[in-house]
Amino acid sequence: MRRGAMAAAAAAIVLIAVPAAAITYGEPDGQRHPMVGALVGTFGSGTYPYCSGALVSQTVFVTAAHCDIGTSKVKVTFDSEYSSRSKLHSGTFYAHPEYTHSQDDPKDLAVVVFDRPVKGITPARLPEAGLLDRLGLTQTSRFTAVGYGGTEAVNQPGGPVISYPDIRMYSVSSFSALNPHWLRLSQNNARDDGGTCYGDSGGPNFIGAGSTETDIIAAVTVTGDALCKSTNVTYRLDTESARPFLSAFVTLP
Repeated sequence: MRRGAMAAAAAAIVLIAVPAAAITYGEPDGQRHPMVGALVGTFGSGTYPYCSGALVSQTVFVTAAHCDIGTSKVKVTFDSEYSSRSKLHSGTFYAHPEYTHSQDDPKDLAVVVFDRPVKGITPARLPEAGLLDRLGLTQTSRFTAVGYGGTEAVNQPGGPVISYPDIRMYSVSSFSALNPHWLRLSQNNARDDGGTCYGDSGGPNFIGAGSTETDIIAAVTVTGDALCKSTNVTYRLDTESARPFLSAFVTLP
């Protein structure tokens, strides 16, 4: 999250964990992931993407609960490059009712239910229950993060600066760790890992990369380190914490 009002809206979250929200060491997405969109808000005199997410049915968009900016009616774009002329889809934001700042299981999950079906875009798939536990993940396992927002910090005389091109980007990360609620992914560029940063919160992390990439969302991006250089911490969608909430809005595998 970023800029004026958005920073204020995120302040309580930042006290607990730095919200991740942008793609680092990635590439412009173009039409590689058309099902990935951005929540768009008006702040001050402008509008811009403030969080990411993915279409999982024609009427349901999965994102993060901490992307709540205090209004239930929200707008989402699926344009690969956001501008004031981008097409916007209106919907209602529903955060997980048990969302907290817990470091164990924050239930940092939300959906947008669109007023009208989104046509012409094939939705991503949600994982089966316990899928990540069965995959036998190792450090060679790869995931693809997608989102809108800033890029990696560049050192400037006044300190590191993150730029915000407001385009959909993707990056590839290697597996770091798995626990009952979190999937942690390396974004250490020295190991050729990309990752996420401010602006990608709620964005999907697809299982696989390159020729092995699938359309299955393993987890959504929720937090990371302050300069977006170490770890993309994502909230799993295959758990008994996530699935009951999601099942109220979309049919699960």
